[in-house]
Amino acid sequence: MRKAFIAFLVLALSACGGGPKTPDWKLDSISLIERYKQAELKGQNTLAEGHFRQALAAAGSAARIEETARLHLVRCATRQASLAFETCSGYLEYAQHGASAEDEAYHRFISGQWEGLDSGRLPAQYRDFASNRDPARNAGILQKIDDPLSRLVAASVTVLRRQADAATLQVATETASEQGWRKPLLVYLKLQEAQAARNGDQAGLERLRARIRLAEEPR
Repeated sequence: MRKAFIAFLVLALSACGGGPKTPDWKLDSISLIERYKQAELKGQNTLAEGHFRQALAAAGSAARIEETARLHLVRCATRQASLAFETCSGYLEYAQHGASAEDEAYHRFISGQWEGLDSGRLPAQYRDFASNRDPARNAGILQKIDDPLSRLVAASVTVLRRQADAATLQVATETASEQGWRKPLLVYLKLQEAQAARNGDQAGLERLRARIRLAEEPR
């Protein structure tokens, strides 16, 4: 996700060569949206919202419609990593005045609107996943996505499309756990808890509940 966002912004940060200096508003926007993502995933909601508003202000200071739309899109994708599905109204508000084909494809991807989706317009890490038509292969394809947040975003799409099997939930849970991302971790642990209860897996249920208690302890 981080690599994809930086690629979206076409950031050129070469330390030499005498090229044009990257504008301060763009550097600020990138830095702040990265801080937003980490705070959001850790469940630090007030801090996350503050970083996001500052990122919007940075892009707004340059009156950049496309970049503002993209910030809203990144926010929706990051929240969706914790299975907070929403219409992404902020993106839609600005996208009607100008959005790239790549951003529009990404919006359709995360919202499950795959009919006619051109996967070639997506960030590279999602293309194999979006091209797959066999839900049984989802977990294996997810594991090959190097970026943890991108992996969680793709996993969220399997939930949205009702294709999330036990293996997919396990990939998502352990991805969030490895990163210490409390918000998506709790969501996926509770999905696994419900699954274990349905299956009558008492030992698994007890272990999952112990993990949930750990994640829910005040910090």
